[in-house]
Amino acid sequence: MPETQRRKLLAGLDDRLIWRLLRENMRAQVRNYGIAIAAMVVIAVSTAATAWIMRDVIDSMVESGNRSKVFAVALTVLVIFCLRGAANYVQAVFLSRAGNSVVAAQQRRVYDRILLHGVAFFKDLSSSDLLMRVTFSAQAARRVIDIIVTSFVRDLLTLLGLIVVMIYQQPTLSLFSLLVGPLALYGVRRILKRVRGIMEQEIASLTEIIKVVQETSVGIHVIKAFELEGRMRARMAAAVAQVEKRANGIARLEAATSPLMETLSGFAIAGVVALSAVNLFGDTATTPGQLMSFVTALLMAYEPAKRLARMRVSIEAGMTAVRPMFDILDTPLVLIEAADAAPLPAGPGEVRFRDVSFDYGNGRPVLRGLDINFPAGRTTALVGPSGGGKSTIMGLVMRLHDPSQGAVEVDGQDLRATTFASLRQKISFVGQDTFLFSGTVAHNIALGLPEASEAEVIAAAKAANAHEFIEAMPQGYDTEIGENGGTLSGGQRQRLAIARAILRNSAILLLDEATSALDSQSEALVQDALAHLTEGRTTIVIAHRLSTVVNADKIVVIRDGEAIEQGPPGELLARPGAFRDLYDAQFGHAVRAEG
Repeated sequence: MPETQRRKLLAGLDDRLIWRLLRENMRAQVRNYGIAIAAMVVIAVSTAATAWIMRDVIDSMVESGNRSKVFAVALTVLVIFCLRGAANYVQAVFLSRAGNSVVAAQQRRVYDRILLHGVAFFKDLSSSDLLMRVTFSAQAARRVIDIIVTSFVRDLLTLLGLIVVMIYQQPTLSLFSLLVGPLALYGVRRILKRVRGIMEQEIASLTEIIKVVQETSVGIHVIKAFELEGRMRARMAAAVAQVEKRANGIARLEAATSPLMETLSGFAIAGVVALSAVNLFGDTATTPGQLMSFVTALLMAYEPAKRLARMRVSIEAGMTAVRPMFDILDTPLVLIEAADAAPLPAGPGEVRFRDVSFDYGNGRPVLRGLDINFPAGRTTALVGPSGGGKSTIMGLVMRLHDPSQGAVEVDGQDLRATTFASLRQKISFVGQDTFLFSGTVAHNIALGLPEASEAEVIAAAKAANAHEFIEAMPQGYDTEIGENGGTLSGGQRQRLAIARAILRNSAILLLDEATSALDSQSEALVQDALAHLTEGRTTIVIAHRLSTVVNADKIVVIRDGEAIEQGPPGELLARPGAFRDLYDAQFGHAVRAEG
């Protein structure tokens, strides 16, 4: 697409987004914006009145013998300036209140929308990009609204009021001074063309800065181990330099309106003064006050005119940051709860896959025609090579994705016809990538059941073989564990995640390599705890170490997205097949478990 056509298209999109931004936010903040706008009207009127009263100020000073008129004019000036000061205060307070509410509302809206998206959405957007859209974009939305409100109400009304004063006092000189307007608009239009491109590049650089900081925080061990400090420092320096360069570019473009307006205003004022002296047009000022009132209005009109000239440049810069926020709000939800969704019925938790196929939207199937029954109250182990689709199966059970074909059922009900809340309440999950939240040990365990008592939290920790190391920590269960449990070892983090799942006490338990980070001693203890936990519970286990799953009730071998073999482990080991090959590859021809 040619650059000119692209700019026109984006300009049209921005205009629609501006109206949408105003419509969605000003309606919610009608009281705060209404009071701020009323104050702006007072400011505009008092500013015009300031220029108007200059006529009486000068005339009263010339007619110094009329004391009553002098005192009346002095009192009027005092009232005008007091009103203007009070109105400025009211405008600042209520405009800030409205703006802060806009930022908060936009951040809540964007974050709520993010939570509604499925897991696939997060594969396309980095965390640094999402962070920019939740923070920077929301602040930019506030700035755009503030610019529009103040420019179209305070500055525009002030300018119009001053122009009225000018025309009333000196019509001919006003006509000459207003000739600078078209020239100013032409100059601003040329400046505007460069703003969008620079702002898009600046946002990309800001995102890179956040990304570098996040990767440094999460991957500091790798950075230290491989001596990557120099490379990370260079990445950060390059991103910071780009932000600095583009910020300077935007500052130059915004500042360019000042010399433009200064020069044009200088010509206008100088011309007016010269013309008033030579009386070229034959106008006669009836009093010195009239000419002073006109000149005062002309000088005071400079600032609002300059802000109006800069307005479009500032809006353009702000909308470049606002647009990504609306991209998130407008991205269609892939996983939605059906309008007639029903809670899962009370049942034992049987899970069934009926002819399930799945792909991630790229046309390459991850699962193909799966027909698997996960019996209620029994343990089913998924085994097979990495990348075969085992974790995807668990994602479908939790309805993190929907199948491309077929159906996933719990107790005979299709998950697509099930409420999210009832499904998630029926499932506990422990993944191989353990995630913990910032907070205390007790807080992280209690997330499995927020209403749990302290005794129940401790009991869950004991069952997960975590109580002993928790008690040894400085504040025990009240110890802060840092971001993602940064103060804990991998095995400790995993045992807290298991305790969280134990506390939830759901009918269906999903274990994706849940003991992968444990040493042999801890693994034996946790396996013993899991044996009691899984009793009478529908459990789906993924494990690459077959020693952890030979006691399962059922084995399903997944390879290339297909269930190539399934049955009790004893039966599968007793005959040649995929599971026996996997077992022999790990243990040789050792004595096999009894069926």
